[in-house]
Amino acid sequence: MNVPSLPTSPSEPVSAEGVVAAGAYVDGRRVANIAISEASSWRGKPGHVVWIGLHEPDMALLSAVQKQFDLHELAIEDANHAHQRPKIEQYGEALFIVARTAQLIEGRIAFGETHIFVGEGYLVSVRHGASTSYTPVRERCESCPRALARGEDYILYAILDFIVDNYSPVLESIHDEVEGIEDDVLSKPLSKAQIERLYMLRRDLLRLRNAIGPLVEVCRRLEHDELAMVRQAMQPLFRDVTDHVRNIQERIDSMREVLAFAFEASLLVGQAQETAVSKKLASWLAIIAIPTALAGIYGMNFKHMPELEWEYGYYMLLGLMLTACTTLYLRFRSVGWL
Repeated sequence: MNVPSLPTSPSEPVSAEGVVAAGAYVDGRRVANIAISEASSWRGKPGHVVWIGLHEPDMALLSAVQKQFDLHELAIEDANHAHQRPKIEQYGEALFIVARTAQLIEGRIAFGETHIFVGEGYLVSVRHGASTSYTPVRERCESCPRALARGEDYILYAILDFIVDNYSPVLESIHDEVEGIEDDVLSKPLSKAQIERLYMLRRDLLRLRNAIGPLVEVCRRLEHDELAMVRQAMQPLFRDVTDHVRNIQERIDSMREVLAFAFEASLLVGQAQETAVSKKLASWLAIIAIPTALAGIYGMNFKHMPELEWEYGYYMLLGLMLTACTTLYLRFRSVGWL
């Protein structure tokens, strides 16, 4: 899996330890910016929710978070090694969720990961690799305290919905390029560079589909399973995320089919042009063959040859060549070979 390390957004200040933001919320409003070492005490207060965002933290920071929320060691180990498939795991009353993120960088899809810990009174997100900052998610949630007051499962929904929404700009950029290839393919054969690009696009789309496919099962469990951290009132929201993921899958499949058609059509156009050239060459060779044959026969310098001593033989031979060549030319022209 490709999880490159990328610089964070300029609007997203990150501490040297990898903490993007850490806040305590009551009734959907932030009441304090907290340190990691204070997280447990804030979480223990009635009605408080702690929301922590980390970006490529080291093991020391993850261990500190683990102690504050009593997170499972296996989940911490997964969060430290960013090479996981999308999944959802339950450890006691807490959930551990992995989602793949994607960005288009220099014409190629780069993948990242987001690991989410959800438990009673807290949510911790851990980003690795190519991913848009979740600062807009936090700002949008904070701008609507009534929605944020629903709790940690609403924050989980907001993050997953944001991840899925960010697949769309990637697909839109690829779709524009696919349309350009589709417009060109019927007018002329694709160049080697275009064919290589077409192949890379199909491969990247397949990797994207494989990356987001398991997310359907993650959202399905959040929607249907009786998970301790997901209230029944939130299940329709996760159903909406599931539908969105399936829509993304359909768009990917559609673009891969278009690219496959473009490749096949390019081959057919190239073969048709090669066939047309072959027909032209064959036609001209047939036309040239007649004067070549006649000139070759009468150029053998034998003493006794038919009509060799005839006064009008030379003119008759030229006329025969011209007539035969003209007839062949008109015939090939009528059938579209010339």
